[in-house]
Amino acid sequence: MDYQSLIIGKDGLKRCWWCGADPLYMNYHDNEWGRPIYDDTLLFEKLSLEIFQSGLSWITVLRKRDNFRNAFNNFDFMKIATEYDNIKIEKLLQHKEIIRHKGKIEAIVNNSHKAIDLCKEYKSLHSYFWSFKPSSHTQPVSKKHTIAQTEISTFIANDLKRRGWKFVGATNIYAFMQAVGIVNDHIQGCGYDHHQIL
Repeated sequence: MDYQSLIIGKDGLKRCWWCGADPLYMNYHDNEWGRPIYDDTLLFEKLSLEIFQSGLSWITVLRKRDNFRNAFNNFDFMKIATEYDNIKIEKLLQHKEIIRHKGKIEAIVNNSHKAIDLCKEYKSLHSYFWSFKPSSHTQPVSKKHTIAQTEISTFIANDLKRRGWKFVGATNIYAFMQAVGIVNDHIQGCGYDHHQIL
């Protein structure tokens, strides 16, 4: 087994290399990343944050996550769909504690409506997204193993675009799949591989 892609923290535990030594990032890796999420609001939040992350580092979004939650009613897509209009969008563009990207903010509002449509068709967001869980998935064993997108994430992105979702691409969809546990991309040997600890 190749451990070159693992790091050993001051606590002596092995972790995936990408979380480094930042306490916030380590906590996210240890307690959230890759753990299965089935709650629709949390799924919408995760996907929305991946949209804001596009072109930026994840730690940047992670440090602003509480501000995003406050700005977007904890990503309750029903509230966003009914309460967020052009005036609200303009206010968000003045919000100094979030990423003030007009296209991304408008995408979240647009996607809230599309999330409701998806729920009507599939009963829930989790029913839709989890239907794409691969039948098998090989965990990466090396930091050279960098998957940015897959055929499945490309299919989901294209399907969501067809349904009117905005700012969804194969790369941020795959990052979403990793984050919510649809695929398990903890490096082999990582002490927080959710298949080992759940």
